[in-house]
Amino acid sequence: MNSVGFMQGRLVDQIDGKIQAFPWKQWELEFPRGAALGLGAMEWTLDHTRLAENPFVTADGQEQIRALMAQYDVAVPSVTCDCCMQAPFWKCAGARRGELLTELDLVLRSAAELRVRFVVIPLVDNGGVENDEQRELLTLHLMARAPFLRHNDLQIIFETDYDPITYAWFMEQLPEDAFNINYDMGNSASLGFDPLEEFAAYGERIVNVHVKDRLRGGGTVALGAGAVDFDRVFAGLARQRYSGNFILQTARAADGAHESTLAEYLRMVTTLWRRYYEP
Repeated sequence: MNSVGFMQGRLVDQIDGKIQAFPWKQWELEFPRGAALGLGAMEWTLDHTRLAENPFVTADGQEQIRALMAQYDVAVPSVTCDCCMQAPFWKCAGARRGELLTELDLVLRSAAELRVRFVVIPLVDNGGVENDEQRELLTLHLMARAPFLRHNDLQIIFETDYDPITYAWFMEQLPEDAFNINYDMGNSASLGFDPLEEFAAYGERIVNVHVKDRLRGGGTVALGAGAVDFDRVFAGLARQRYSGNFILQTARAADGAHESTLAEYLRMVTTLWRRYYEP
């Protein structure tokens, strides 16, 4: 089956009440814990704060990550750049934009070093594209990096708050051998989008999926407690012959039972996958 993985931080203590943040003190623990649950993939997270110190971008850290991946058979096929959402280069000018583009290049080089396949850039919340000028700056600077992406078998993939038609048009401006889509079912449900309309518009560009549930117009909640129609989503993905990973970017356990909560979410996703993918 498609590999089911988890977003980094979901198997350790929550940090300052945040639903997602790089777990500085416990990041190594998630490899054995993920392996014990049968989760074969972990999506790394990069915050803008202390970005240059993150193990993902340092030589010693990369060596440690490689060793942990090999020891526990937990891959890191993707990385979410919350750093880009927190400090978007397409909303800056001059020297500041140059600094942020240098940071992006560091992330891309590090992903290539670790043989990560997908670099997720969230164009939502603070990173949302607000006008044509920002969109043009974004595509201009990302296209300049397309040769590096191709050479290293790497792709930049997006989350956006675009409606399906606008999203499809946006992706038509970018070549599919270097740029594609991370589909976040919770974000789409929160915005009131119909997944079948989304898949009809751009389904062939989806290469990674975030599994979460959100309230309509609201925040993340436990799977099944929000607006996501999971049967509709999984049936649609199966019809699209989606064959990538399902990353559990789920609500945090209020009682601190991180492993048992993620185990339950894994069971739910596995049940859905078998319902719609198996003959």
